[in-house]
Amino acid sequence: MEMKTSAQKANKTKARKKIEKAKSFKEMDILDHLETIYKITNEHGIDNYHQHGKPYLNYITKKLSINPIHAVLFSLFLEKSDSNCIEISDIAQSAKCSQIKMIKFINEIEELEKKKLIRCSRQRNEVYYRVPFEVKESLRKYNEYHPVTKENLSIEKFFTILEELFEERGNNELTLDTLISEIQNLIDQNMHLEFCKKISSYALNEYDFILLVLFCHLSGNNNDDNIIEHQIEFLYEDKSIFKEIKRSLSIGCHSLVENKYIAYNNDNGFVNNESWKLSDIAKKELLSELNVKVNQSYKKNLILHDTIKPKKMFYNSRETKEIETLISLLSEEHYRKIQERLDIKGMRKGFACLFSGSPGTGKTETAYQIARQTKRNIFMVDLSQIKSMWVGESEKKIKEIFNTYRHAVDNSTIAPILLFNEADGIIGKRKEFSSTSRAVDQMENTVQKIILQEMETLSGILIATTNLTQNMDSAFERRFLYKITFDRPGIESRKGIWNALLPDLPEERAVELSVKFDLSGGQIENIARKIEVDAIISGDNLAADTLLQYCKDEVQNSFTTSKSIGFSA
Repeated sequence: MEMKTSAQKANKTKARKKIEKAKSFKEMDILDHLETIYKITNEHGIDNYHQHGKPYLNYITKKLSINPIHAVLFSLFLEKSDSNCIEISDIAQSAKCSQIKMIKFINEIEELEKKKLIRCSRQRNEVYYRVPFEVKESLRKYNEYHPVTKENLSIEKFFTILEELFEERGNNELTLDTLISEIQNLIDQNMHLEFCKKISSYALNEYDFILLVLFCHLSGNNNDDNIIEHQIEFLYEDKSIFKEIKRSLSIGCHSLVENKYIAYNNDNGFVNNESWKLSDIAKKELLSELNVKVNQSYKKNLILHDTIKPKKMFYNSRETKEIETLISLLSEEHYRKIQERLDIKGMRKGFACLFSGSPGTGKTETAYQIARQTKRNIFMVDLSQIKSMWVGESEKKIKEIFNTYRHAVDNSTIAPILLFNEADGIIGKRKEFSSTSRAVDQMENTVQKIILQEMETLSGILIATTNLTQNMDSAFERRFLYKITFDRPGIESRKGIWNALLPDLPEERAVELSVKFDLSGGQIENIARKIEVDAIISGDNLAADTLLQYCKDEVQNSFTTSKSIGFSA
């Protein structure tokens, strides 16, 4: 009887656990199931997943319309999805198998790719995978994943998807043939859009079709009217095809040029056959329904001229004359007349100015004061942020800056100033590199090439400041129309700065400090700020010994770095 009771208790306990397990299973979402599959595979190996994970696999196969081995592999990729560079070796390690064995599953991995659950980038002999963000978000939010529908899109959404497809091609996640097929399907599914109707009516061959769509994307999404070789080359796996397309574009025998869909830019009054844009005719026919908006980063980095505080500047006589001339030229009345005259003469209309000199000599503040006096807003560019970006992103960002600025010039009553502050890192001599050079070195040269090309077609005002010019690339030197060197202030200028910043300073003491200490305006300002702080904290006001010590500290702590201009760290 006791044995029967014990057996009954055991059965009841087993039944209860089974019910609890079923209840727990029922409460699991898709990510819970995938996590369980990953843990089972990681513990028991990829050969034994069937024995331990069948109920979880059944759930995933139904949810995602994939087979069990696909579910296992996808769980392994999802576990590594914090990286955009997942390697087969990472998956093999999680699956407790050799890389050789993992090669057997390449066909299954490619099926996951076709279902868009993962993306694959193939660059030379390297293969990397990633799980797209939209896949993870869909699993988290909706407990399933279906590729985003691409039918009946708005024109804005259509161009957003175009941008994503070209980015995937740029990352080598799509072959050219796949890209063409994807875009053609996208167009076929959205024939309600005028863009799709019109571009389909052109009856272009595949290569002309994809090139024209690329130009539409660059113009429509990026406001880009200065398209260069670098922005086209990524399309083609076969570089000989690209060379032939580039040659035909350059000599004007390409069908898109002949049919006036693509036009050349001008360079100093002459046709520039290495810089192209979507023609006005093509824009009218293809982009009329797209409302192009100014990039929000422009507003974020915009300094309004009426928010700049007036500041008295002290220069040596040469600098004073050159700066006064530049202010006069950039006054709106003179600027418009100059632009019109240069345009009639077929010359470049852009004003590129270089302010060079040692730190603290007033280069940046001069740019601010010029903007204030000429009532021009400033679009400030932080070049250090561009330098710190990944390879590929720097080039994209610098193009975006010029495209946004160009659009702002076209839509402003008074052209703003594009200010590249501390531009040492972009105007240095370009590097010589070979096939073995670092990718970052090639990126730096590409960024410089883009800037040089943009300066050729600049229609507004660019001011670049730099501490160093001895290593400046000659190509940049030629493109700066006005170059002003800011010398350290002389005795008279230093005295004026002392008087302006510390008006209570006795005249004889201002003369004494100006003669004794060869300080820049920035250094004198630092000392004046310390004096003001002292006056607040301790009540000391212009104590002679303190003032003298601060001057000695500035001289002692100042240093000159003999580095060359460039991106090198």
